[in-house]
Amino acid sequence: MPNSLDTVARYKCWSKEEARDKFFVKGEECVGAISYEAGSLSAYKFVIGVLKIALKLGLELFTNTPATNINKEDDGIWSVDTPKGVVKAKRVVLATNGYTGFLCKRFQGKIVPLRGQITAHRPGKNMPENGLSTTYSFIYKNGYEYMIPRPQGSKFAGDIVIGGGLAMAKNEGMEEFGTTDDTTINEDVSKYLTETTSRYFGSNWGEDHEDGRIRKEWSGVMGFSPDGFPFVGKVPGEKDLWITASFQGHGMVLCFMCARALVAMMRGEEEKIGSWFPEVFKVSDERLKKKFVGRLHTKPLNIETKTRSSGSEGCGVGSSAWNPV
Repeated sequence: MPNSLDTVARYKCWSKEEARDKFFVKGEECVGAISYEAGSLSAYKFVIGVLKIALKLGLELFTNTPATNINKEDDGIWSVDTPKGVVKAKRVVLATNGYTGFLCKRFQGKIVPLRGQITAHRPGKNMPENGLSTTYSFIYKNGYEYMIPRPQGSKFAGDIVIGGGLAMAKNEGMEEFGTTDDTTINEDVSKYLTETTSRYFGSNWGEDHEDGRIRKEWSGVMGFSPDGFPFVGKVPGEKDLWITASFQGHGMVLCFMCARALVAMMRGEEEKIGSWFPEVFKVSDERLKKKFVGRLHTKPLNIETKTRSSGSEGCGVGSSAWNPV
């Protein structure tokens, strides 16, 4: 594990005027910015690279093969039903995120599916020729957008991938909870996300690309828990059934180390993760008693700040929570 001194974050605060100049956010809603060190990568390319390594090591991968049921047989072996047949295993790991409740009833209402939405914008004609050099988060009352520019040398370099907007849907997107259909989009969120880039960047955006602002838009299903933390560990009351799921939309940040912790638990080596793995991530009967009451907001509901009460927005520059491209 890294030395504690190597993990110290470096933050810098920028005034409204400084943020508008440095980060091109000419929109009137910007009240300032916080920048810090972060990374951004193509999650798709990264995962495909990991899969290729795993396949060479003997992993069997079955695509387009959803698990439709899991069952513990009399001999203690688990059976997993799929459209292509039944898979039998001594141990089963639920890495099914927002779909977990369908397979394991213990997690119904504990891991709630939530459909999120993404848009890819062709850059406006006034945007920097070499593209934006940092990722962005735009924080506002009860919600935020995250934005990742496509880097030079990549396909569609300069495009801006921006997602979020849930709080701007009807009833703050309540109808998106429990939705597992990622073949469609929410039209209210689509309209809002389409308008974000010209609103945030103002005159720095300029005229839209001649082929139109939106190159593509899509949705994806996430998994949310009552307390806002993942579930990692042994499923209580079930022998040889394990889980790592419910990443609240931050799977690319959390899932790899959660997987490492889970493997240590399955090997009986939990003492090896005690110094770095959060106890609040572990599955427990106490956590499973909690009821899901809705999405946790970006700040506590009982705290009112000038920024929040006025409905103004802040810009956090440098974060990269989810890069789906």
